[in-house]
Amino acid sequence: MESNKAIIETLNDLVQINNDRIKGFENAIKELNENTDELNDRSDLVTVFNNKILESQQLKSTLAGEIQVLGGDASQDSSVSGTIHRTWLEVKAAFTGHSEKSILEECEFGEDAIKKAYQTAIDDETMPAYIRDILNDQKSIIDQSHDEIKALRDSVEQHH
Repeated sequence: MESNKAIIETLNDLVQINNDRIKGFENAIKELNENTDELNDRSDLVTVFNNKILESQQLKSTLAGEIQVLGGDASQDSSVSGTIHRTWLEVKAAFTGHSEKSILEECEFGEDAIKKAYQTAIDDETMPAYIRDILNDQKSIIDQSHDEIKALRDSVEQHH
């Protein structure tokens, strides 16, 4: 049961970083909307960010199900064990330049953080194989998201 506790903590950390990611993308949308006059029509970016929010909600839901199976509670606001760095949290307040490029750079930074968080959990040797499979599946979704955000940032650089 003790090993379950550690697994539950790690999964709860991933739930939390997905919560942070959702807030990060919500802030990115708010930032884009507040600066629409200088950003032409960026509804395409808003759509991308909304898709990332939905993606994290689905990832969280899967994780919460596994936490319950293990006898844990997928808390909305768990105390984070510290094994996973929640850098998306810092992204929430980080939109400094307010330009489309700076927003995308911060989102990419957050995506790097969540990729590392998933990798940390996957590398945990106490993680049962079936959960590691779920995490690998989720990480491949995160990897694709990261690449999409990076490509968007790169395309903004070419336009300016």
